[in-house]
Amino acid sequence: MLCRSSRLKLVCLFGQISTMQSSSGIPSQETLPIPSSLPESLPFTSSQVVPLPFPMAHGTTTLAFMFQGGVLAAADTRSSCSGLVACPASQKILPIHSHLVGTTSGTSADCALWKRILSRELRLYQLRYGRRLSTRGAAKLLSHMLHPFKGTELCVAATLCGWDGGDLFYVCSDGTRLEGSLFSVGSGSPYAYSILDQGVRWGLTVEEATSIAREAVYRATHRDAYSGNFVDVYHVTSKGWTRRTREDLKEDSHSHICCQKKRVP
Repeated sequence: MLCRSSRLKLVCLFGQISTMQSSSGIPSQETLPIPSSLPESLPFTSSQVVPLPFPMAHGTTTLAFMFQGGVLAAADTRSSCSGLVACPASQKILPIHSHLVGTTSGTSADCALWKRILSRELRLYQLRYGRRLSTRGAAKLLSHMLHPFKGTELCVAATLCGWDGGDLFYVCSDGTRLEGSLFSVGSGSPYAYSILDQGVRWGLTVEEATSIAREAVYRATHRDAYSGNFVDVYHVTSKGWTRRTREDLKEDSHSHICCQKKRVP
């Protein structure tokens, strides 16, 4: 509790500050619009963290790479939680704008929420300025919006895939932003990298790139228990993005087993 003299000093102090802002031409805080891209309140590190009722163990396999025909993104569809398959047909590649898609890994609810926030900001930018925000600008915007939540329970790892000059960015929930030509994120990424590192090159055709992406996701799901079920493939070009038909990984597994049996003498 503050004494009367202390309260009077604070009132005088804030009154002088508001008077100085008004006299200098700066609008007062009440008239300043709150940017829609920033949270209204930041998390406090001193607040108590509620323990989870069970361990939130989860995993995934997402990948994206650039080639001469654009950007190709692929991901499995299994959502897991504490060793259980929560959803076998979830969508981990989310369309963000007409020229931009994003692969997501982490907590499904967090990824879906921040995808909607980023989509809203890109749409508002286009309405205000009459042009689309580049992939580089979208990655920078998402990184700045996520940085205040560093150290919290927020778990978002996204790869933004666009083709406005050939941009591919990885953005994490702690504000990390990396630019590259090939990314794989998730518990199955080490297995996917084993296929991507030896197969991805600039001169690939669309069919070759799609085949490599499917093979990488299949190899990851074959070894990683947290990845599996189906595979989604998106192709991003200067004209926008297109989605290929979702394919069942069981067919690849069956053909792989048959080929192994044929090789056995």
